[in-house]
Amino acid sequence: MAVVAGIDVGTQSTKVICYDTDAKTILATAQAPHELVSGEDGTREQEARWWIVAMTSCFQSIDPAIRKQVCALGVSGQQHGFVPVDAQGEVLHPVKLWNDTSTSAECDLITSCAGGTESLLENEGNLILPGYTASKILWFKRTHPEKYSRMAHILLPHDYINFWLTGEAVMEYGDASGTALLDIRTRTWSKRLLACLDDQRDLSTVLPRLIEAHQCAGYTTAEASRSLGIPEGIPVSSGGGDNMMGAIGTGTVRDGTLTMSLGTSGTLFGASDKPVVDPQGLLAAFCSSTGNWLPLLCTMNCTVASEVTRSLFEQGVAAFDASAQLAPIGCEGVVMLPYFNGERTPNYPHGRGSLFGFDLHNMTRQNISRAALESAIFGLKLGLDAFGDLGYAAKEIRLIGGGAKSKVWRQMVADVCNLPVVIPAISEAAAFGAALQAYWCLSHTTGNPEDMGTLVAEHVKLETEAACNPIPAHVKAYEKAYTTYRTYVATVGPLYS
Repeated sequence: MAVVAGIDVGTQSTKVICYDTDAKTILATAQAPHELVSGEDGTREQEARWWIVAMTSCFQSIDPAIRKQVCALGVSGQQHGFVPVDAQGEVLHPVKLWNDTSTSAECDLITSCAGGTESLLENEGNLILPGYTASKILWFKRTHPEKYSRMAHILLPHDYINFWLTGEAVMEYGDASGTALLDIRTRTWSKRLLACLDDQRDLSTVLPRLIEAHQCAGYTTAEASRSLGIPEGIPVSSGGGDNMMGAIGTGTVRDGTLTMSLGTSGTLFGASDKPVVDPQGLLAAFCSSTGNWLPLLCTMNCTVASEVTRSLFEQGVAAFDASAQLAPIGCEGVVMLPYFNGERTPNYPHGRGSLFGFDLHNMTRQNISRAALESAIFGLKLGLDAFGDLGYAAKEIRLIGGGAKSKVWRQMVADVCNLPVVIPAISEAAAFGAALQAYWCLSHTTGNPEDMGTLVAEHVKLETEAACNPIPAHVKAYEKAYTTYRTYVATVGPLYS
């Protein structure tokens, strides 16, 4: 029996799974929550040590007999978070997260230095957005110069977990592309952007060594072994961002496959054998954590929309879904723009949630509830349209995240996107993807390298009973509602400039 462990350090919690690669079954799962520090200026931060505490708690809750059999680890982490570490391995500041929008001024400075958005897309492939890491580094330099001067390593969340597990500071290309500092075509750090951040210091000396996806980040130290109750010296795979690991966990590793995640954020990503740069900048031009590329769209408010709405109405999930189903498609003209955390797609970092289209008859709980659900999917449909404009033709959508558990949302995704929706059997796609990447890495270390496409075909299974097909009448009705939604999106832009 070969047991591999997958660790997913998310925004709200850390999850761990132990997977038996021979029996193709999960032996154990564990989860521990995180706190989140928020500020009215858009600040969203966590302490890196909270992740270690949560991960340790997860492992300690798993049967010691299972832990002792773990032969490789893989780590998934929330993308873009900035973890500055000194020469002694101590974290210098709370981690600014992917959903922190407080660095929009720094984004403007970097973009101007780089010659504007067209220059960024032409040279590096990605824009400088508040969610990405680049602006967080400049913010740290401007606001905490003494700490910045002591910074020896720039890490991302999953890199920091790898660092704690192995003592090695490395980074793979998937998460590296999410810094916005990587030239995604050449897979090298952009010297001109590093100079825009600091023209007096060579930041390439504090960025981690880049490794290929199949390579090991390192091997577990004695300290990590004692803390987690796992063997010392076992390989830790390169890991990656949660979306990159989610791609593995859903089988989105071959050209033309597509996954949508309905979580705190909403994401839509597809595997590609070549770099994909959206000339409009709507899709992020990311590398994958399997050696190819992963064009991606991210919205910052997905299940957030339904959570705040049902909290307002003091409803549970089942009651909320039932209420939403009572409203017609299009909510009788009621439209929500759910920019409660600001927004990345479209790029409205100072955006706020809005409701439009009320009259004397349509201002109902049912319409508002459904509008919250529709708005989240419409935001992701913007990305699907961008994929289509680039010639990317998907045959189905693999749906994951908390929203995928809702039959209402599954059918809504199928109807809005006019594509069949299928559900992976293992719902914790990021943790499972990390476990599968660990198995892939292990195969390379033992001299019997597996092909990733073959590996996921063998291990990633689908829940056939949960599949949904688009209903033609619904598809037509949503086309009108989506057009109205896009009109409002364009209209509110000047309000949030």
